[in-house]
Amino acid sequence: MHPLGKNLGGYRGETIEIQGVLRELDLAALANLWSRDAAAGPAAFVAYRRLSPSPRRRIYISAGIHGDEPAGPLAVLRLLRENSWPKDVSLWVCPCLNPDGFALNRRENAQGIDLNRDYRHRQSSEVRAHLDWLAQQPDFDLSLCLHEDWEARGFYLYEINPGRRAPLGERIIDKVAAVCPVDLSPVIEDRPAQQGVIRPVFNPMDRPQWPESLYLVAQNKTRQSCTLEAPSDFPLPTRVDALVAAVRAALDETAEK
Repeated sequence: MHPLGKNLGGYRGETIEIQGVLRELDLAALANLWSRDAAAGPAAFVAYRRLSPSPRRRIYISAGIHGDEPAGPLAVLRLLRENSWPKDVSLWVCPCLNPDGFALNRRENAQGIDLNRDYRHRQSSEVRAHLDWLAQQPDFDLSLCLHEDWEARGFYLYEINPGRRAPLGERIIDKVAAVCPVDLSPVIEDRPAQQGVIRPVFNPMDRPQWPESLYLVAQNKTRQSCTLEAPSDFPLPTRVDALVAAVRAALDETAEK
């Protein structure tokens, strides 16, 4: 499998009709007895909860923070439809944090703000609404942020793990490699990488802009965070397969602990 060579200077691949996808997400979640949290107003977004009566782990999953990364919401849709979750894990899912970006087929929101750089200064109404919702939720043991990278040669991930919990990166990469090429470059996004895993130095106060994953760890909202990056220059079904496999690997690893 090789890149398509479409993405020249930006994402040029498949798009999705986000309102239709959001309707399908809602139907799948409610049909499988998830609870819905709906924020009102101009920054409206929807989140879902599935609470275990005896949880050993709490896991948070987000997608769709960039409007030119359609694989994330579609991966969440498949996971909700398949409805195969560890019984002793409570889950929180935000399937699309930037619906306006998808309507415009661009990374940023309607005001031109990159939401995934706004978690420190909180300029966007979407991020403020998301943070208000997060403040009402318990702390998570693991967060999984679903993304794509239009420049990537293959799948890769970031793992932030300041608490030195059991690492997940290599296990996730092993599972993803069965369905999608992995970027084995020694340097990815100007950071050292090993077999598709980047473990950045965790110095949040040195970062002028915070992505969602950094905020979650810096504010002790999660003990471990993986940002999953599917390669946008491969067919959309392959990217969805990669993200689903990555989430499944993380859930399987959690279930084994």
